[in-house]
Amino acid sequence: MLTILFILLTVPVLFVTVGAYLSAPRYKGLVSDHFDGKKFINPGHVKPQGLKEVFKWMFTRKRGEWKENKTEAYGQHPLAHEKQNIRITFVNHSTFLIQVDGLNILTDPVWSTRTSPFTWAGPRRMRLPGIKLEDLPRIHVVLISHNHYDHLDLSTMRTVFGAHHPRIITPLGVKAFLDEEHIAGATDLDWWQETKLSDSVTVQAVPAQHFSGRGMLDRDATLWCGYVLETSKGNIYFAGDTGYNDATFKEIGERFSGMKVALLPIGAYKPRWFMSPIHTSPEEAVKIHLDVRSQNSIATHFGTFPLADEGHDEPVADLKAALAKHNLNEEKFVALKEGEVKIIE
Repeated sequence: MLTILFILLTVPVLFVTVGAYLSAPRYKGLVSDHFDGKKFINPGHVKPQGLKEVFKWMFTRKRGEWKENKTEAYGQHPLAHEKQNIRITFVNHSTFLIQVDGLNILTDPVWSTRTSPFTWAGPRRMRLPGIKLEDLPRIHVVLISHNHYDHLDLSTMRTVFGAHHPRIITPLGVKAFLDEEHIAGATDLDWWQETKLSDSVTVQAVPAQHFSGRGMLDRDATLWCGYVLETSKGNIYFAGDTGYNDATFKEIGERFSGMKVALLPIGAYKPRWFMSPIHTSPEEAVKIHLDVRSQNSIATHFGTFPLADEGHDEPVADLKAALAKHNLNEEKFVALKEGEVKIIE
C-alpha cells in the first residue's frame, strides 16, 4: 500500500518536473486577435483535442502498416545554387531544400532518428533523408513553422547553424527558445508580417491551424505559421503543419494572387475525429491547393515518421484518389520520393 501511495504521489511530480524541463519559454507580447496575453489562438478559435481525447485515441488505436526501409540510395548531390528556375528537393517529412534567386532555403530541417525529446523513445525514422546533412550547399535561410519536435529538431539546427550560420525565420516566441540553445540570430514574425531575405526574395508568415509546445507547461505559448516566399520566379507557399480552414487558405490565395508552387501536408490525419483540427487529410490538402490557387503543389508531412494511424502508403494513395475526385491532373500535385527534385519553370 505504501509503495502504491509513493508512486501516486511522486509520478505526477516527476512528470511536471520533466515537463517543465522540456518546455520552451513563453512568448510575452501585446494581445491580438490570435494572442490572449498567455496563449495563441487558431483562426476561428478551433482547438485541438484535449487530454481525455488523447487517452481515448491511445487506447483505441488501429495502426496502419509501416515497414522500415533504409536501404535506398540518397538523392543526387544538390546544386550549389539555382537562379533560372525554382528548384525544390524533398529531403523528408516537412524538410525541403528550396533553391530560388540564388538563395538556398531549408524548411523545418529534421535529420534526427527520432522526433522526440528522447533518443530512446518517440516516433522513429523509417526512411533515410533524401540528402546527407554534410552534402547540403551553403544554406542562407531556415524557415521554422513551429516548435514541435518533428519540425524544430535541435540536433539538426545546431549542425546547420554551426556549418552555415543562416538567417532563421520563426513564429512569435520561437526565437527565445533558440537563443537559449545558443542558436542565435533568429527573426520572429507574427502572422502577416514580412521581412526581406534578399533583393528579390521576401518572406511573410501566414496563419495556420495547429498548436505548439515542447513540454507539458508551454502549450500554445508560442505561435505556429506557414510562410509565403515572394520571389522573382513566383510565390512559393510552405503551409507548415495545419488543419483545414477554408477561409484562412482562401485569404492567403487572395492576398498573394495565387501561388507558383505550394508545399502542403498530407500525413498524420487518421483517425479523423482526433486529427482533423490539426492535420489535413490528402483531400483537404487538395482543397488548399485550390483555395490558394496554386499552379503546382508538392506533398509534405508523410512517409518518414509514423505519427498517426494511417499506414505508410495511405497518404499517397488517398492523394491520388482526391485528385481524381476533383478532376485534377496528378502532375499538378505530386508526392516526391526522398531526394527527388521538382523544377518549376
